[in-house]
Amino acid sequence: MPAHPSTPDDRSDTSRPPVSAGAPAGDADRALIDRLSDEYLAEYARLSPIMASYLGVAGHDDRLDDFTPDGLAEKHALVTRTLHAVPAPASPDSPAGIAYEVLTERLGVARDLYESGWAQASLNVIDSPVQNVRMVFDLMPHESDEDVATIARRMAAVPRALRDYRTSLLAAADSGRVVALRQIDRCAEQCDTYSGRTAPDGFFRGLARSLGADQDRGSALSADLQRAADAADAAYGELGDFLRAELAPRAPRADAVGRERYALASREFLGATIDLEETYAWGWHEFLELERELRAVAEEIAPGQGPAGAAAILDEDPTYQVRGQDGLQAWMQDLSDRVLADVGAHHVTVAPPLRDLRCRIAPPGGPVGAYYTGPSDDLSRPGAMWWSVEQGREVFSTWREATVVYHEGVPGHHLQIGTAVCQRESLNDFQRLAADCSGYVEGWALYAERLMRELGYFDTPGTLLGFLDSQLFRAARVVVDIGMHLELPIPAGTGFHEGERWNGELGLEFLLTRTISDPAHCRDEIDRYLGWAGQAPAYKVGERIWLAGREAARARHGAAFDLRSFHDRALRLGGMGLDPLAGRLAAL
Repeated sequence: MPAHPSTPDDRSDTSRPPVSAGAPAGDADRALIDRLSDEYLAEYARLSPIMASYLGVAGHDDRLDDFTPDGLAEKHALVTRTLHAVPAPASPDSPAGIAYEVLTERLGVARDLYESGWAQASLNVIDSPVQNVRMVFDLMPHESDEDVATIARRMAAVPRALRDYRTSLLAAADSGRVVALRQIDRCAEQCDTYSGRTAPDGFFRGLARSLGADQDRGSALSADLQRAADAADAAYGELGDFLRAELAPRAPRADAVGRERYALASREFLGATIDLEETYAWGWHEFLELERELRAVAEEIAPGQGPAGAAAILDEDPTYQVRGQDGLQAWMQDLSDRVLADVGAHHVTVAPPLRDLRCRIAPPGGPVGAYYTGPSDDLSRPGAMWWSVEQGREVFSTWREATVVYHEGVPGHHLQIGTAVCQRESLNDFQRLAADCSGYVEGWALYAERLMRELGYFDTPGTLLGFLDSQLFRAARVVVDIGMHLELPIPAGTGFHEGERWNGELGLEFLLTRTISDPAHCRDEIDRYLGWAGQAPAYKVGERIWLAGREAARARHGAAFDLRSFHDRALRLGGMGLDPLAGRLAAL
């Protein structure tokens, strides 16, 4: 399968058949929309080499993004040009109509986010240039000298990329847009880790050493790699100094972003406009129902000791323990392999190229937790799930993590994202690679966890408690995220500071006292919610759409309903926002 070309002019037409002059209007509509979508993605990959690497689009791995205000404006100009050029098709329900709706919804919210003025101020603990410049190196091939030379060239670009980023942060600050002090402080701490100030070594120096900079790469390549690594680590140190000395004094201490910014951010992550108060109330209902069930399971494990007591017993149970990062990696790879084979044989369709799923430990510096990176466009790079763990931790409790493997792997992110990548014959490149949003992907992955319960995979009280804790935590996210940013009152009957208004301190207390998640994870989560407004509810809100779509299909088809067929047809639609998804699932 050929990789993406670097520019629209180089685009090969072999992936989809041409449309003849006498083709129906619907085919012509689709051909035009597909062409514009493909050209948009190819040009965006040129403007955002980091995103190109994440998507596995070849040809850009030796560069980094232009983070200056001019660079951001160039990306925005591409968005607006594409929106102006794409025509509405004659039939909204046709494949052309789906492709049009997907493209215009995603680009429409990108346009609105840029025009809000906050694009230049992007800074948070999980998904901003601070993290993305470092994390993109995790995805680069490093087997050959040519691979290593490419890494060295991209590494050499890190200092300029981070200087350009500082330019945009200052420009945003001059217009009155600076993120809250909490995010600046935490990102500065991440820079300390990446640079090696608070870690045994800088990330880039460690990477250079692992690539053989001090061995037999050849004197010139080794020197280039070492020089680039030293400069990149130093650049992260300088970014941390800048954040503390120049940006922090201009930052507000209040964490809440308010209703206007929150509503726009929610659209970005959901691909839908929701009633925030209704969703907040629904989140409370979901949380309280799940909490009751979790307490009942905890009572089976530790009578009279509550969920925290049950968690403590499970944490000490050798049956649910692995030791060391190597032990954790081996455990999750074994579980992933077994589940992929079993579920793929009976309940979902796993395309042959997706049967290779790697499980890895993430480099230090990021928040604690798991994440997934998809396969490359040409499928030469397999999908991977990554565990980010606390430095120094040696004992890991697997009862909490089985459901995470299903969420990140199969039938979760890997199945969903990988299936879309494989649909070259039926979807344009934008739909296959870049059209999803948090509501779509995280909603599916949380639905996948629930599906595994329905299929009987949580067959011990411990793993069932882990699943319920995962569901409970995602319901808590709906409540806490909307509550903190809109500073909503806590309703009566919830048993938690009733009548008070949410803030960061109450959010952390709620996670620590009303869930059984790891305390370090809870602290990272609050920082994440307050810096990434609107993303945290995407899991439960997206799951709500997937469940509603499945039940509508079940009611429509009656006895003829086939669950595997529903999953296959739904995932082959490719990525989209929740508003388009709800309509498309209703038609399956």
